[in-house]
Amino acid sequence: MKVSVVICTYTEEMYDHFQEAVESIFAQTYDDIELVLVSDGNESLYERMQADYGDRKDVKIHCNEENVGLSGSRNNALEYVTGDVVALIDDDAIADEEWVEELVSVYESRDAIAVGGKMTPIWVAGKPTFLPEEFYWLVGVTHRGFAEPGEEVRNTFGSNISFRTEVLEELGGFETQVGRQGEKNLQAHETEFCARMREAYGQGVIYNPDAKVGHKVFEFRTEKRWLLERAFWQGYSKRAMETIVSGDASAEESAFLKQLLFEFVPSRVESLASDPSTTKATQLVTLFLLTGLVGTGYLYGLIKW
Repeated sequence: MKVSVVICTYTEEMYDHFQEAVESIFAQTYDDIELVLVSDGNESLYERMQADYGDRKDVKIHCNEENVGLSGSRNNALEYVTGDVVALIDDDAIADEEWVEELVSVYESRDAIAVGGKMTPIWVAGKPTFLPEEFYWLVGVTHRGFAEPGEEVRNTFGSNISFRTEVLEELGGFETQVGRQGEKNLQAHETEFCARMREAYGQGVIYNPDAKVGHKVFEFRTEKRWLLERAFWQGYSKRAMETIVSGDASAEESAFLKQLLFEFVPSRVESLASDPSTTKATQLVTLFLLTGLVGTGYLYGLIKW
């Protein structure tokens, strides 16, 4: 089974991080891999890629004529892939050396059309002690209570997800109108595609936590203001998804909310009562605050959509 790994980037400021992502693919234990690199409308960045990787037979490099965003860049990459599976990773992530091997193992052992893995944190500026693990998803890291190994989910994170190439092609790739849109900051890129995929094929994404990708959590993503805004726009995005795709697009979020309120909150309260600490108290308060902001963003979406 041949795997095409796609990495898109758009700014030279991220090039060092982009190179680390690329090198993590070169270090994979799985052999049958091709790497497709996309510069999103940045010609000088494209030339730099060509200088560094253009002589490799296992690398294909493309430059968009203009900046089209992540969805459009990934769609353009589909014109170059030749693998049976397309695996996606971002330019601020580092794949575990067995990442592709673990993804492939699920395709080979199950009748899967999509497989995703676990995002682990790389705290660039240190771990924020106030952020509860239930909300790690705000910084692109797999959160507490996400899923069990081998469970079928709607989608995993877009920096650790893969699809059979024929599925991506048959569904026309990613919706380019879904993603960050001006000040709305709509975030529903992979979710929208996976919702369409489930509707078309009746299957979701198989979760394999042993397929690991480390996500760099830069300092700005640990700032309280950024996290609060992120929570609001995530709630807005959930509402937007309900209007974009058919079916119960927010079913998994609803299930997580119930788990949060009836399992995680009681366990945190019990832990705080038995072993009081400032960190535990702060995380509990933050948990309620972020939950409220997600809800507020959802209500705002009811008005706007």
